[in-house]
Order: sequence, then C-alpha cells, then structure tokens
Amino acid sequence: MQKDWLALKAPAKINLFLRVTGRRGDGYHTLETLMQKVDLYDELALRLCEQPGIHLRCVGSALPEDKGNLVYRAAELFLQTVSPRVGSVPGVIISLTKNIPVAAGLGGGSSDAAATLRGLDELLGCGCSGEELASLGLRLGADVPFFLVEASAAFATGIGEVLTPVAPLSGYSVLLVNPGFSVSTQWVYQTFALTENKKTSNIKNSRKGLRGVGVPDGGASDAVQLAAMHNDLEAVTASRYPKIEQLKAELVANGATAALMSGSGPTVFGLFADRQLAEICQAICMHRFEHTYLVSPLPEKR
Repeated sequence: MQKDWLALKAPAKINLFLRVTGRRGDGYHTLETLMQKVDLYDELALRLCEQPGIHLRCVGSALPEDKGNLVYRAAELFLQTVSPRVGSVPGVIISLTKNIPVAAGLGGGSSDAAATLRGLDELLGCGCSGEELASLGLRLGADVPFFLVEASAAFATGIGEVLTPVAPLSGYSVLLVNPGFSVSTQWVYQTFALTENKKTSNIKNSRKGLRGVGVPDGGASDAVQLAAMHNDLEAVTASRYPKIEQLKAELVANGATAALMSGSGPTVFGLFADRQLAEICQAICMHRFEHTYLVSPLPEKR
C-alpha cells in the first residue's frame, strides 16, 4: 500500500581529506575527496496533499521556504521530471527541522535535497533508478549524489559525483565544532581559483602528494593516514577566519588524534580515539560554541 507521508533523517558529512585537482571550463572545480557520513541529522517529513504545489515549512528556522531553499528546488525538479510518467502530480507538504548548521561545510543542504528526492520517489512510487536520482541530484549540487548512495563513506572524484564506496571510519569519536559564522562555498572556491594562474598556483600545489592516494583500498582509516588529513580549502577559509586554526590546535591540545576543517568550512572536527577525552573536550568547547556536537561515523550498512 502506497504511503501518503514519510519521515526521513538527513545525515551530515565530514571530509577526511579534500584536494582540488583542476578547474573545468564551466567553472566547477574537480576534486579528490573522502567523505564520511556522521550521526548528526536534519529531519524531514513529507506528506502528499490535494492542494497543488510545494508547501515547505522550516520549523524553528529563518531559512527561506521557497526556491531559495535547496529542498524546495529538489522537490520542484523531481516533480517536473516524473510528471510525464505519473500523470497528475499531487501537492506535497515538506517540514524541515534543521539540526545541522547552515553553510558549515557539513553538507546539510545537500543531504536535505537528497532525502527529498528519495522521499518523493518512494511516496509517488516512481521507482527511479539510483542513476536517475544521482543525475537529478547533480543538477542541484555536487555533494547531493553522495547522500543518495547507501554507502556511509565514499571516495569522490570529478566534481564530487564519481563515487567509490569505501569502508567507513571506525575506532574514533568525532567532535564537530562550528565557530558560529557561515561561509559561502562559492566564495571559498572563487578565492581558491584566484591564484591558479600564478607561479605558486593553488591548484598546481594541491596536486602535490596526490600520487599514491587513489581509492583507499583499506578504507577510511587508511586514507586518513595516507592523506595526512589535508584540506586544500582550509587555507582559504582560515586566511579570513583565524579561528579555524585556533580551533584545530585546541582540539589536538585536548586529545584529538587529528583535526581538520570540513569542506569549505568553517566547521572544524577532531578525531578522538578516546571517547572520554572527546566528552571532556566537548564540555570545554560548548561553553563558547553553541554548535558543538559529539558524533560517530555512520557504520557500513548491512
């Protein structure tokens, strides 16, 4: 029996490493990155309704509830795409509760969009293939295809859409610390690109050390060691926001095995082999940073 409503959880992600390998003619940057989902979730509820259109509500948030929201655009794109096969498309009510900080390098918007695509496919019984959903997701954002795959961790190339599942990170607790300001992904990449034609090109430099990285056969833990927890975008964001480097140093000083900025930032995460040390560091950080979360990497789905 077809459902008329659905509740979904959209996880955050961290980038265990990120290297920019080039820039395409359309302006998109190509990457090699290892992404890991963690158990910090946004919550979505989708319900079909008789009133045509998309009715988005962002619970307890000042986020836009129209085309300015990626969830709205995901729903609009999906309904437009499947309307020839399902005939009359009903309206949909979407309730979004944000727990993942916005513009934080944690992929919250992309994860929400992916959950919307999957949810509408299930509600309407369209039976879209994984490839079809991924194609729609890529039109919304480069990270969306990652959140559409079942894998908890994946090595991504291209602009982020060529995905190879890998064994997820294990043996660590992850402390996320968001310093309380937003960073524009577009600004970070544009700023990164400013020096690409100079002698000390960012993109040229980012390629150094890529030899041997490849797809990590041993999984995320091996990749962390191999890539030395590097993020090409960190220098750009940290140049404007020194708090990034300060937070990394503080996490390591309080017991983190390693610390890194995720994505385009500004969220910094520390990997703790000792859960108790992670909890102590969490208590220290929470006094100054409201958006501090102690999470775990999502395990491999069985």
